Formats: sequence, structure tokens, C-alpha cells
Amino acid sequence: MNLLAYGASNSRLSINKALVTYAAQLLQVQSENIEVEILDLNDFEMPIYSHEREQDHGIPDLAQQFYKKIGAADALMVSFAEHNGHYSAAYKNLFDWASRINVKVYQNKPAVIMSTSPGRGGANSVLTAAKASTPFFGMDIKADLSVPSFNDQFTLEDGQIVNAENAIREQLLQAVQSLV
Repeated sequence: MNLLAYGASNSRLSINKALVTYAAQLLQVQSENIEVEILDLNDFEMPIYSHEREQDHGIPDLAQQFYKKIGAADALMVSFAEHNGHYSAAYKNLFDWASRINVKVYQNKPAVIMSTSPGRGGANSVLTAAKASTPFFGMDIKADLSVPSFNDQFTLEDGQIVNAENAIREQLLQAVQSLV
């Protein structure tokens, strides 16, 4: 299985990228035949979408590359960053461009979606929005998980859960196993 994973944030220190990377590694340990590609949204920076830009210049190559990467994957794992209760501007812009190729951006791929934040809400607002909207864009959600208080749960230095007995680890493991 080819798994495409990304944190929907362009922060170099994205806790959502750290979470999705950890979750993808959990899945790889559980199943031998999984190839994982972790995307960095900074590799897909492009002009803010507008109809006029699309008419004048077409769809940027980076949006097409992103769409093709989704198409080449067997499954997706996305951790949504929450900016003021919504998707990050960087992700929303990339998604908007990709949706001009095909409104079914996620191409009916099975997916695990998640979110995290430093606070107790765990970016649940954006996760709720994603659960409501992504099926319309061709995502087959197999599991979802909000992880509250990221800094109490993980260490960014080594990308691991603080305590191996942590309930979050078991919840993540259960969620990612829904893809196999």
C-alpha cells in the first residue's frame, strides 16, 4: 500500500505534520507492505487562487503535482491544522487550486483524518468541518481523531508520544489500522 500523509499546515514546526508522521510510522510498524510519503505543504506554495489567475495563467504545476500524488496513493492520512477555527490558508489555497482540476480532489481514497492543537480543543473545529466537507470532495473517511494538548502528549525533538502507555497512542493505532 502507498500511503500519502501530510499535515495541512505550512509551519516548519507543524505539530500536525509531527502527528501525522508519527501516525504513519505506527502504521508502518504494524504492516510490512506500506510505503509512506510525507508531504510538506511548503513544497506547494503558489499564488492565492482567483478565477482571473486561473484564466490568465492556468492551474499551477504544483497544484497538478499535488493532485497527482493523491491519485498515485492507495490511502491518505491528513492532520488538519486549525487557524482561527478553520483550515490553514496555505492548505485551503492548495486545495482550491487542486479542486479546479477535479472537484473530487481526494479521488475516492480511503483516509484517516486527524487534528491537534496545543489547547484542550485539539483543533476539533477544523476536524468537524473536514468530516462534514471532505466526503463531497471524494474522501472516504475510515477514522478520525482529535488530539488535545499536543505539547503534553508528544515531544517534538524525537517525534514520539511522551508516555508509551498514553491512551492517545492506542487511539491513533486503532484509527490508522482502519486503512489496512
